[in-house]
Amino acid sequence: MSEETIFSLRDVTFYYPDTKRPAISGITMDVETGWWVSIVGDNGSGKSTLAKHLNALLVPTRGVCFVLGNDTKDSSSHWKIRKNVSMVFQNPENQIVASVVEEEVAFGPENLGLSSEEIKKRVNWALDVTGLAEFAQKPSYALSGGQKQRLALAGALAMKPKCIVLDEATSMLDPEGRRDLMEVLKKLHEGGMTVVTITHRVEEILMSDYVAVLRQGKLTFYGRLGDVLEDSKLVEFGIKEPAIFRLWRDLKTRGLLDDEVFPRAEDMAENVVQKLCR
Repeated sequence: MSEETIFSLRDVTFYYPDTKRPAISGITMDVETGWWVSIVGDNGSGKSTLAKHLNALLVPTRGVCFVLGNDTKDSSSHWKIRKNVSMVFQNPENQIVASVVEEEVAFGPENLGLSSEEIKKRVNWALDVTGLAEFAQKPSYALSGGQKQRLALAGALAMKPKCIVLDEATSMLDPEGRRDLMEVLKKLHEGGMTVVTITHRVEEILMSDYVAVLRQGKLTFYGRLGDVLEDSKLVEFGIKEPAIFRLWRDLKTRGLLDDEVFPRAEDMAENVVQKLCR
């Protein structure tokens, strides 16, 4: 395990109480600092169960899960793990505990025992990053669904974690709310934060560096985004392939793209124009 490894799972298997079938089975994977990993799969494939192992909300029945070198089975390491790995869940209503926006963001840092000056600094930063600074004094219940999800993210970010894990955090949002939240995550990732997203949305998968595919609790594929897109593997994994993927492969075949991994649409268009104008 290198110093850059944030998550290291070896043969992780987990049974919920009174169940005969494991929710996840034999999961082995590493996530390096600074990666963006999308975890995808059908309903019931074990995505949320796997996510909860990443900050010790669940610990393996068998196998081992290390977070920043800490064995999650060691309960004395849980505080350190959860300080460095924050989670944002599907329903923001279940995560917000304070009635005022800035008080909600301050909740986590206050529990860390930080000075009032440091708490204020973190709150202001988290609200600014998530685009909620103008709502600092507003009641949290008055926010829209998308704003509430950004508030949940702001509260997680105020802990200054090394990694943020989002479990279907955009599934209840409208298109605008999803775009806003993903734009925030994109900026955080560009700044070096490790991001893990549990999702079924192709547009979100496209933002990741690596993709993990779960089926019936087993890890059936784990690799770079470009490897998933090659040879129509998304279809193999039960994910509908957008036309832009086929266009990308066709442009590469014609020699109009040099990218080995799937680029952003605007970068793809720019590269093609440059090739044609030479």
